[in-house]
Amino acid sequence: MTQDPQELQRPPAEVRYAAELEKLAQDDTGPKPPGWALSLTAARRFVVGDEKLGVTRKFVGDTALIDRALVTLATSRGLMLVGEPGTAKSLLSELIAAAVSGTSTLTIQGGAATTEDQIKYSWNYALLVSEGPSARSLVPAPLLTGMSEGRVVRFEEITRCPLEVQDSLLSPLSDRVMAIPELAGPESMVFAREGFNVIATANTRDRGVNEMSAALKRRFNFETVFPIADFAVELDLVEAEATRLLERSGVQAPPRRDVLEVLVTTFRELRAGVTEDGRSLDRPQAVMSTAEAVSVAHAVGVRGWFLRGEPGGAADIVECLAGTAAKDGADDLARLRRYLEQQAPRREGAQWKALHDARHLLPG
Repeated sequence: MTQDPQELQRPPAEVRYAAELEKLAQDDTGPKPPGWALSLTAARRFVVGDEKLGVTRKFVGDTALIDRALVTLATSRGLMLVGEPGTAKSLLSELIAAAVSGTSTLTIQGGAATTEDQIKYSWNYALLVSEGPSARSLVPAPLLTGMSEGRVVRFEEITRCPLEVQDSLLSPLSDRVMAIPELAGPESMVFAREGFNVIATANTRDRGVNEMSAALKRRFNFETVFPIADFAVELDLVEAEATRLLERSGVQAPPRRDVLEVLVTTFRELRAGVTEDGRSLDRPQAVMSTAEAVSVAHAVGVRGWFLRGEPGGAADIVECLAGTAAKDGADDLARLRRYLEQQAPRREGAQWKALHDARHLLPG
């Protein structure tokens, strides 16, 4: 079934940036690793941007991390991206997969209910009953497709899967082969084509849920994705992403810069547990990430526009923050209330005053 990209809430990277990928491919004169759609230098430019070619920067972070990640994939070792929730690990894996393979949709979403069938392959049971095991009745999952087509497979939140499910990657990553014992002859073994590899992600808060086996760890190079260190860079990112999301939501008023400054400052200080001038704070258990800040900025804009026909202000921040802070219980709401009562009055500006005055909007 053909889908119009304009009707999709979030098209994959290779669709959103199709023109940029085509432009990079036409300008690409560098050597390509076997099976890659772009050279390492062109893939790097796709992620970090190239003003001369009109390629936008899509990942805000350490560019050396991008270099190491691409080299890892070119050496046929799996790439493991770890870090705090909301540090754009999934976005980075999507961008790299799109640049290397031309597609980012061979994705496995890890979870407690994930099975080997969802990773490797399953069967069309109607054909299986009528014909028995055959290539026709085989239903490939992302790993089998990636191996047979020579593409990058993304495994999101791998440590949420049970250990025995994670270890289904051992043979594909080490021997580059997958056995299908139900079939006979040459079809019983699928050998990986050039270009196949795996990018996995795991957030550091959940790594202990299902610790990876030592054998599987050895098949991956680990790279840590850190939160954005620079305030101005994070503010610009939140503004750009919130503007894009608001446009897709039909909001005609862009977010206010002064409101976003209050929002980003609040998130950064609660995340770090310290204010800009060095005062200690009681850090909430909830994830106060850049991704959450974008989500709150989006909600503030939607709330202000559709309820009052305006961009949204500090009072909307308090209302929307309640849902972020309440995820881990009432204690986090109390921490947020103390922040609004004690820290907001110390700041200058109408939006900080409005933030303080709206503290009564927090539930409880």
